[in-house]
Amino acid sequence: MRAVVYDGYGATPQVRDVAAPTCPPRGVVVDVLATGVCRSDWHAWRGEDPVDLPHVPGHELVGVVAQVGEQVRRWHVGDRVTVPFVCGCGRCEWCLAGEPQVCPDQTQPGFTGPGSFAAQVALHEADLNLVALPDAISDVTGAALGCRFATAYRALVTHARLARGQWLAVYGLGGVGLSALLIGVALGARVVAVDVSVAALERAVALGAAATVSSAETSDAAAAVRSITGGGAHATIDAIGSPTVAAACVWSLRRRGRHVQAGLLLGDDATPPIPMDRVIAEELEIYGTHGLAAADYPAMLELVASGAVPLDRLVGRVVGLDDAPAALMAMSDPASSGRSITVVTPRS
Repeated sequence: MRAVVYDGYGATPQVRDVAAPTCPPRGVVVDVLATGVCRSDWHAWRGEDPVDLPHVPGHELVGVVAQVGEQVRRWHVGDRVTVPFVCGCGRCEWCLAGEPQVCPDQTQPGFTGPGSFAAQVALHEADLNLVALPDAISDVTGAALGCRFATAYRALVTHARLARGQWLAVYGLGGVGLSALLIGVALGARVVAVDVSVAALERAVALGAAATVSSAETSDAAAAVRSITGGGAHATIDAIGSPTVAAACVWSLRRRGRHVQAGLLLGDDATPPIPMDRVIAEELEIYGTHGLAAADYPAMLELVASGAVPLDRLVGRVVGLDDAPAALMAMSDPASSGRSITVVTPRS
């Protein structure tokens, strides 16, 4: 089958023929209809989130089941599905408790194995991890749900417990940040968008942001957020993955506020300085967020299918597999913040 492959970190990816995947006994092989181009794929390509080489990236996917393992009970050939980027093992204490997104034996298409920048991809533990996609959600929109939207959804609904009328500060307007903005607006929150890019901030206003802060024009974005929100946001999300931004998010909170760290902090950035004295004195809450369990997808899909979250407004280019390498490498451009999501349709 045809797939995007890179042989070394930072090396130009190529489209070439590779072996088709073998169907796992408890998994499926899916014909990929659409797959998002995500910054997490870019981190792996750069070597900041190491993968086995050579490697096929891609983890935000919609497809049709083509083969079913002999131990699978819930799924059949022809089912249209999506999948969380974290696939639980189905047997550990966390999976049995309904928390497969933190499974220690998890598999991740595009990270622990070949991904969805290909005609087909193998997915493990299908009965636990696969999600049926409603007819009201197209292949392309479903691929845009992927890790960025699902991560933002869990961050705001489960961890931040965002309520109508509360203030949410979104730092970084890439895929996760713009998704958080749309979700926040749909939940009735007032959103302050923070970014270095003027174009990204203008787009945030068009998508419903109540206010913006240009981090290129102020050395203290947190102070600007506190001023706009009358004492601090009820919730913040770092959608970039930066020690400076993570700290600014904490400083942006009002008393008893909640910060969610969605952006990856890797390598030398893995242990950022956080003002823990303030966390203690003001009883702030800090959460990590790592995707969304398949069992929690229906509520998110219902929100999208209802039209309350115009996810299609985040989708820009839809390209074929031959253009996927360039789309992945384009994320190296600092101006990529605020851009529309690129979706690859490998079989077109």
